[in-house]
Amino acid sequence: MRQSHQLPLVGLLLFSLIPSQLCEICEVSEENYIRLKPLLNTMNQSEYTRGTSSSVNVLLSLQLVGIQNQNLKQKLIQQIEYTVKRRLSQVSSGELALIILALGACRNPDENLIYDYHLIDKLENKFQAEIENMEAHNGNPLTNYYQLSLDVLALCLFNGTYSTTKVVNYFTPENKNYYFGSQFSVDTGAMAVLALTCVKRSLINGQVKTDESNLKNISIYIKSLVEKILSEKKENGLIGNTFSTGEAMQALFVSSDYYHENDWNCQQTLNTVLTEISQGAFSTPTAAAQVLPALMGKTFLDVNKNSSCLSAAGNFSNSTHEPVTVTTPGSQSSISVNYSVTINETYSANVTVPNGSVFLDVMEKAQKMNDTIFGFTMEERSWGPYITSVQGLWASNNDRTYWELLSGGKPLSQGVGSYVVHDGENLEVRWSKY
Repeated sequence: MRQSHQLPLVGLLLFSLIPSQLCEICEVSEENYIRLKPLLNTMNQSEYTRGTSSSVNVLLSLQLVGIQNQNLKQKLIQQIEYTVKRRLSQVSSGELALIILALGACRNPDENLIYDYHLIDKLENKFQAEIENMEAHNGNPLTNYYQLSLDVLALCLFNGTYSTTKVVNYFTPENKNYYFGSQFSVDTGAMAVLALTCVKRSLINGQVKTDESNLKNISIYIKSLVEKILSEKKENGLIGNTFSTGEAMQALFVSSDYYHENDWNCQQTLNTVLTEISQGAFSTPTAAAQVLPALMGKTFLDVNKNSSCLSAAGNFSNSTHEPVTVTTPGSQSSISVNYSVTINETYSANVTVPNGSVFLDVMEKAQKMNDTIFGFTMEERSWGPYITSVQGLWASNNDRTYWELLSGGKPLSQGVGSYVVHDGENLEVRWSKY
């Protein structure tokens, strides 16, 4: 635990130049809670396998918005407890940060797992390993900057040890790790804004010692990242893509003093996301869990292990209304797609799968057809299955290489386990650099 101290006079003067911590928030009204039912149904009806991270995302979401579904929560906590006790060494830094945030989102008996198993100390070690890898491998972390931001956020909220100077050094807005090629990653930038805002508040409140220049730089970084996030706003209000919008909303909620009121129409974004929900966009538990807090006006900065757990207003958890009808694929029993693997040359096959299949189903079917050409490996990550290798060629954070998913030659915004394929579609996994 760090000792508190007061900022010197120059720090107080600097504080007066820094935007306040007030939030500009729009949220779903109580009469529209029924429009969120598809998200709750997805989270409640999904299967949660031991060792997968979807349970962590869902528990964090439920705790933040105050949904009292004790049966589901107990099932999720059992999965997390298994991970903590049996496979913690295999968990990435960002996944461990999410576990800490979920277990400690509010005051409850399960937060004891954090301290009984020294999770904060372990996160400090994993975060340090990320920094050391960056120092040894041209600035490339073991994972990615989305996970690094989660690390900083969890350490900040739970009084862990981290170097403010290193945060300032590595979280500059122009860092290559915010980008995939030339494309700014909205969800990565948004998570960084949440983390940096937490650090800034800790500095202002005197919880952490640092040079005044670090405080000033962090405020500058937040402003720049917010501008980059807003530059990705679409005409319909989505920010980046459908699946990055929830986290972008969280970032904008806590940084409203860094942009003008007419820079973002929050209500338009909210309405568009609600329309996307009605069309079945958030069909995986992780996707549903990551968008729900923002729709309820919550952010990850609302995590507070010392506060009582909320209970959602009204009858949100127990609504008796019928769920909104979700758009589903057509009635064909099977569909045919063209599937390709591209490295230096392209290998293709026509693959038949049941209607309603996802990209991963196509890859698994192709692998059964020809394991040499279409063989692949994957692992579970916070957004679901992630392709780690194809034809024995492995994605590498140090080399900034990955397997890109495309449809009709265009990159997909959904993951391999959530993108629903269509009859006659041209699907591709391509060896790429970012």
